[in-house]
Amino acid sequence: MIKKRKGFRLKLLPTQILVLGFGVIIFIGSLLLALPAASATGESIGFLNALFEATSAVCVTGLVMVDTATELTLFGQIVIIVLIQIGGLGFMTAASFVFLLIGKRITLKERLIMQEALNQFTLEGIVRLTKNIIYATILIESIGAIILSTRFIPMFGWGKGMYYSIFHAISAFCNAGFDLMGNYSSLTGFVKDPIVNFVVTGLIIFGGLGFSVILDIFRNRNYRRWSLHSKLAVSMTVILILIGTVFFFFAEYDNPQTLGQLDIESKLLASFFQSVTSRTAGFNTIDQASLKDVSKFMTILLMFIGASPASTGGGIKTVTAVVVFLMTISVIKGKEDIEVSNKRISKDIGDRALAIVFINVAIFMGGTMLLSIFESHNFIDIMFEVGSALGTVGLASFENYTLKSVSKVVIIIIMFAGRVGPLTLTSAIAKRQSRSLGDMKYPEDRVMVG
Repeated sequence: MIKKRKGFRLKLLPTQILVLGFGVIIFIGSLLLALPAASATGESIGFLNALFEATSAVCVTGLVMVDTATELTLFGQIVIIVLIQIGGLGFMTAASFVFLLIGKRITLKERLIMQEALNQFTLEGIVRLTKNIIYATILIESIGAIILSTRFIPMFGWGKGMYYSIFHAISAFCNAGFDLMGNYSSLTGFVKDPIVNFVVTGLIIFGGLGFSVILDIFRNRNYRRWSLHSKLAVSMTVILILIGTVFFFFAEYDNPQTLGQLDIESKLLASFFQSVTSRTAGFNTIDQASLKDVSKFMTILLMFIGASPASTGGGIKTVTAVVVFLMTISVIKGKEDIEVSNKRISKDIGDRALAIVFINVAIFMGGTMLLSIFESHNFIDIMFEVGSALGTVGLASFENYTLKSVSKVVIIIIMFAGRVGPLTLTSAIAKRQSRSLGDMKYPEDRVMVG
């Protein structure tokens, strides 16, 4: 009797599948962008540059090695925007969309991966949530593209204007920061244009709030009926935008290379845009290299906090920052519980928030030190670059194509870590802890801190 040998099956956790999924998409995107057909010169931009571009697009960062408008063909630009859309939605959400289109049944394992990708606490309604995310994304990006077309079609004509509108709407909602204006100018030519400024910032804010928050807002128009998560995410977003706007307005008011030459209304508009885009978007209407050092440092802080959980943006996330702040207040007051709005936040969530902050700080410090070894740029500009990569922001205070090859690899790793690292690492830690609850505990002892 011949026994059938069971095939080897590699068992992976949902978090590991997410990391591999993003990696595979980046690799495919790199191969496509390395093709001569993607380059305007007809010669390949090189695999490392292609890898950098693909990583930046999938991780919705916006740092670039080549000018998207002038150095990539239409084919290359379409590859970029497809990668941005997949990266913004999350590869599992995009895959689920394809499954739904072809009528494929979504298995339990796929639902578990979707739960991990969307940072949800339960599997209940996960497929319905995914559908709603896709519908909301299409709706919001379509509205943004239609409004932008009122400015771009008169400037570029029907075909090019509509293409530009769709490209920038997707890039803005996904918080990617890729643009088609040419010569690395981003949106500096629209610094006084209220329509472009408010539409782009509106898309950035919606994309950065998180899909669950967007759906909560659509379903429950009354603020009191929102979930605690939605309240914290929206409140922190508003606070950060206001603080950033006021700060940049006064810090750059007399800087002739940024706000100095603008009238009061344009100064406010540019300050507002800088505040919004600094947290994870990557577009800019003022020259980032010309910012004062204090403004660059403020931008780094906003980059570090970033957008909200389960959104298209990066950073430690707004709610994470709130939880850590509330934990600090609880310690100061001598309370054991984390309390806000007559609710108590579990200690596990607090521990997870601290882990996320620590991991991000470690990556930020390590990346800054490495780049300081390889590059001769000012230290604040190196911090700016690393903060931009880690927060998946895309702003830069110097041209990225000047980076050495080893520095490009460092930034690629940091961008990837910023998009998937902190969440997957803390999730993996939480799973290991949950399996070890019945293990033997060591005797407790006390150490001094502070």
